[in-house]
Formats: sequence, C-alpha cells, structure tokens
Amino acid sequence: MPSKSDSPLTFFLDILLKLEALDIPYVIIGGFAATIYGITRTTFDIDMIVNLEERHIRALADAYPLPRYYADPHQMRNAMQIGSSFNIIDVERGEKADLFPLTMDDRYRPAFENRIRQRVAVAGIEPFEVWAARPEDVIVGKLMAWTEGRSQRHMADIFEMMLLHYMSDTSSMPFDAAGISRRARELGEEVSDVWELLNSSAREQASLS
Repeated sequence: MPSKSDSPLTFFLDILLKLEALDIPYVIIGGFAATIYGITRTTFDIDMIVNLEERHIRALADAYPLPRYYADPHQMRNAMQIGSSFNIIDVERGEKADLFPLTMDDRYRPAFENRIRQRVAVAGIEPFEVWAARPEDVIVGKLMAWTEGRSQRHMADIFEMMLLHYMSDTSSMPFDAAGISRRARELGEEVSDVWELLNSSAREQASLS
C-alpha cells in the first residue's frame, strides 16, 4: 500500500491497489497508461475504466468509509446504469479520483477486453502489476480525446509512444498499426490523417537515430 506522501498520485495508486485486492475488473487508459509505453511527460491523473457488479460496489464503498472518504454506493450504481463517471474523494487530503464505467462509451470496450498486465514502478512504493490498455488502445483513446479539444498534448504522446516503438525491440509484443489505422478512419478523415502523419514521422525519426 502506498504510504502517505505529498504526491498527487498517492490516492490514485491506493485506489488501484484496492481494485486489485477486491478483484474488481478495471483497465488504466489515458496519460498514465501512455507512460508505461514510453512517454516522459509527467501526469498526475490516472484514468481508469471499471466494470462493477453489486458485490464490487459494496466492497469499494466499504473500503473508503466516511468521514474521511466519499464513495457513495448509490452514485456508483447510478453511474453503471446511465454510463456516467463517479467519484471517490479523500476529504482529508482534498483529492478526487474519477472512475469511468464500462457502460459509458462502447468505443472503450476494446481497451477493456484487450487489457494486459503491466508492471508499474513509482518512486516511494514497491513496483506492482496493473491491468493496462494495450498501446494500440491507448493511442486510439488519445485520438478520440484529440477530437474533443484538439490538444497538442495527445498528439505529442502518440508521437513519443510510436517513436519508442520503432526504436525498440518489438518482437515480444505484436503491435497492430493497421488496426489503429482502421479505427482512426472510423473516427473520421481528419483523425486518420493525424494518425498517419504521427506514425510516419515517428518511423522516419527513428530511422535517423
């Protein structure tokens, strides 16, 4: 269990370990998952998709009891039913984690279904394994996020992930670039063009290194 510290990640990591201990199905997506695959940008958010049954809801609420924590089982049930995010709040530290139910967006279902075990090393705690989205699903998720706000951060993350991919020995983990291209086309022509540009630019830079 992470010890109490000033790191904004402490609360998120504690939740991850609780999900592991309670055998609650989840997958990490977004920026934190991208750090597993090579991006060097610091992120203090862990985006995770969860698939809660009633027994999971009760166990998670019991794991974060009042008055220090807010983990409302009614909010969790409602979130699973209507497909909206819910919060777990550490009132004492003033930190909040947003969890996203699997029912929120069918486009994230592949990330959940294809999740894999990955080792995470964070300063101050023992390394441990988590369920993380495959790199292809992380990239598709970032393409989806890019369409919502055109943030250059997502483009930079994708480029950095692909650059490491082309500069590394990839024989241990098959990588489906064609699958990303197909899903990018489903998101629209502009998204497809952005992906192809980032992919080709990373491949070209890697060949020059």
